Amino acid sequence: MTYTENGGVGLYYETDGSGEPVAFVGDVGYGAWQWGWQHAAVAGPYRSIVADLRGCGRSDAPSGPYDVPTLVDDLTAVLSDAGVRSAHVVGAGLGGMVALEAARTTARVDSLVLLGTAASGGGLDLAPLRGGLDDPDALERSLRAGLSAEFVESHPDAVAQMVEWRAAEDAKRAAWEAQAAAVADFDVSDRLYEITAPALVVHGTDDAVWPLERGEALASGLPRGEFSAVDAAGHLVHVEASRRVNDDVLGFLSTLDDE
Repeated sequence: MTYTENGGVGLYYETDGSGEPVAFVGDVGYGAWQWGWQHAAVAGPYRSIVADLRGCGRSDAPSGPYDVPTLVDDLTAVLSDAGVRSAHVVGAGLGGMVALEAARTTARVDSLVLLGTAASGGGLDLAPLRGGLDDPDALERSLRAGLSAEFVESHPDAVAQMVEWRAAEDAKRAAWEAQAAAVADFDVSDRLYEITAPALVVHGTDDAVWPLERGEALASGLPRGEFSAVDAAGHLVHVEASRRVNDDVLGFLSTLDDE
């Protein structure tokens, strides 16, 4: 177990593997469980760094509000503690926004993989994704909002396992709302030209919460953006289509290795 801090806020993270570092930044409310599939895929050829966002899992949950620049500072603190100057950064939802802002304002980002995210959080209704941690039925309903109907019906055991993980690791209501507020306040749609790192944007075509069109607009607005649509996948595209997303991530990183 490894802890560091930013401004007195304790931040938990884990590392595995060796090679170029790949840092994972999570989505609103979800604990580090969300990266189990990607962490296992990259650890080995790369050094995986997985942190709990403030408010989630084993990191501290200070009172809000939170904002994306503060979460960038958290990411920087984790990278510094891990002895990493810069990393490939993989972010989902809110984590994608943190990755974008880190790439725009710091020299810590070598490349970006942006999953189910957008350049602006205005007008998004994230409430369907939140479930009470002591209510398994509510957690399952909120998972249904983040996953495709086909996945939920085809993988009931996986959904049940995710409910258990969420109850143990996800953000409580106040921290969830603080993270969601950070999404609502974020907008770099008119500054994407400042983000020159290579970027892969991956989006599920059936994402009911973060519209596909926002992912397409993000990829087209980034100077070095590529877009990959995952057919029939929901918002948690890296969870339900993990093999496809892992192939996308590793393929993207391998092209950078060849440059």
